[in-house]
Amino acid sequence: MSIKYRSFRVDSSREVDLKRYPTLIKPFYRSKEEYAALLSSHTEELSRLQDVFYAYGRYALLLVFQAMDAAGKDSAVKHVMSGVNPQGCQVFSFKAPSTEELKHDFLWRGARALPERGRIGIFNRSYYEEVLIARVRPEVLEAQQLPDEIARDKDIWHKRYDSINTFEKHLYLNGTRVIKFFLHLSKQEQRRRFLKRIDKPQKNWKFSLSDVAERRRWKQYMNAYEACLGATSTKIAPWHIIPADDKENARVIISQIIIDTLKDLKLAYPKLDAGRQRELRVMRRHLL
Repeated sequence: MSIKYRSFRVDSSREVDLKRYPTLIKPFYRSKEEYAALLSSHTEELSRLQDVFYAYGRYALLLVFQAMDAAGKDSAVKHVMSGVNPQGCQVFSFKAPSTEELKHDFLWRGARALPERGRIGIFNRSYYEEVLIARVRPEVLEAQQLPDEIARDKDIWHKRYDSINTFEKHLYLNGTRVIKFFLHLSKQEQRRRFLKRIDKPQKNWKFSLSDVAERRRWKQYMNAYEACLGATSTKIAPWHIIPADDKENARVIISQIIIDTLKDLKLAYPKLDAGRQRELRVMRRHLL
């Protein structure tokens, strides 16, 4: 079955209504064995492309993952990127900001963690938390100690969207390609996964009371996501809404989108000039 990844891309010309986006679709595999084979072929292709990407060294790739708790961000990163060389990949998980980070602008800690050319950077949560959790929970914004005229500005969120779009345009113009994934989980499936974390001792460490508290704000988060996805999905840094009730299917879709993005870059191993080729021939003779 062909994966038409553009069908998951957010159209920036329309307002986003998450109720219109499914959290579960027909899988792109017919059995667990077929899923394993498909994901394996994707990870092998990603490994091959990453090798060329690293050698080419003219682009950086940033993958941004956002979602509600238990949507499968960690497992998507783990499985999709399992074949990637760790030397060419870096993962950052954005937790509550430190005292130092709170003293800087909201994009500062994201900018510090950007991948260099030739590398793939993965943000497990990201600077987008500053228009999501900061919007839903006022105390998060208050902790940033912004000047009153900024903190109380009715247009603060739209201005932050503008800052993000400008930031991502700057990245694009300097060789960094940004792909953004929102793992779209249903509230019912989150409940099922939370219960599993409680009932299985080996998963207890994944669950906390704060998860339940955030779940009570589900509607506010959906509203924040809808506004954010619509305002910050652009041609150069698109959002993709990934049905996440089926973790395996989500991984297949995500990996295909990354593969297609890398292929679009028309990567190639560096070509050696005549002087370098002569050097290699000389070195070969010495080794023989």
